[in-house]
Amino acid sequence: MSDSQRWDDVDDYFSAHLTPDDEPLAAALADSDAAGLPQANVTALQGKLLQLLAEIQGARRILEIGTLGGYSTIRLARALPADGRLISLEYSARHAEVATRNIARAGLDKLVEMRVGPALESLPALADEHPPPFDLVFIDADKGNNPHYLEWALKLTQPGSLIVVDNVVRGGRVADAGSAEPDVRGSRAAIEMIGSHPRLTGTAIQTVGSKGYDGFALARVTG
Repeated sequence: MSDSQRWDDVDDYFSAHLTPDDEPLAAALADSDAAGLPQANVTALQGKLLQLLAEIQGARRILEIGTLGGYSTIRLARALPADGRLISLEYSARHAEVATRNIARAGLDKLVEMRVGPALESLPALADEHPPPFDLVFIDADKGNNPHYLEWALKLTQPGSLIVVDNVVRGGRVADAGSAEPDVRGSRAAIEMIGSHPRLTGTAIQTVGSKGYDGFALARVTG
């Protein structure tokens, strides 16, 4: 049995018991595929992890950078109280349109606000509104800009807030200090910022599963 088949089998077993069939999430994936969106959603188990992290955090305000079809948005929004708020930033108007339908079908449209456009333009505009601090920030957009997204996350959070940066392993390429690839350089810069910044403490976890070999970084704002 290949490693990838073994990872798939274990994911299937865990998913069957820990993330049973869920019609809104399944429909979100189906609609995203039908619209031709990249198959880059978090897995069912990873989505459940995001929801649990938000619940453990007691999150009332969540910021998501990178919506795609809204799969992770649904998971995160499910953790919010009735008066909670999730702001999701998506570069592509087409992706945002699909995500908006998926979020509404899941009954979460009153909790979620979608903002369309380059996140590095949306984030300063959001900061200018002086919103209450976000309790959790999920960064899952273009990897080359990870350090910039992390800097904005720090500006929009407070001590105790949680920041999750997805897809930092890059198939192991993150260990290549000589890489000129933007996704690797951006991931390395984010990891090194988490490790050196006086207001952050964090870790990174390698994962295997149905999406292959990857991982995420987890950081807590300390000051």
